[in-house]
Amino acid sequence: STAADPGSVLLLLYQGAIDSLNRAAMHLGEGDMAEKGKYVLRANDIINQFLASLDYEVAEELAQSLEGLYRYMLDQILFANINNDPEAFKRVASLLSTLKDGWESAVADQRKKMAQGAA
Repeated sequence: STAADPGSVLLLLYQGAIDSLNRAAMHLGEGDMAEKGKYVLRANDIINQFLASLDYEVAEELAQSLEGLYRYMLDQILFANINNDPEAFKRVASLLSTLKDGWESAVADQRKKMAQGAA
């Protein structure tokens, strides 16, 4: 099924990280530090998973650029968490949204190519 292809999984993970950061900001605004912490950990885990899955052999330059971005995001999440700064959570969510849009286009292009190849 197409639901389990790597492109779909990647997009779901991006959405999960975005949602987690938005929820962390929301819970911070409500003063619920336990819930904030839960969603900060979830976003952190997803971004660390992105870091661990970078493939330097397939696309070294892209992998290096993404590594820099992901590390910046982790730093910003740590900063936001320590300083209780909802804007930093939102900045990272915005960066993830931009990346997700790019991946959505790439996944759509790849599916089109595969569909044409199968025809």
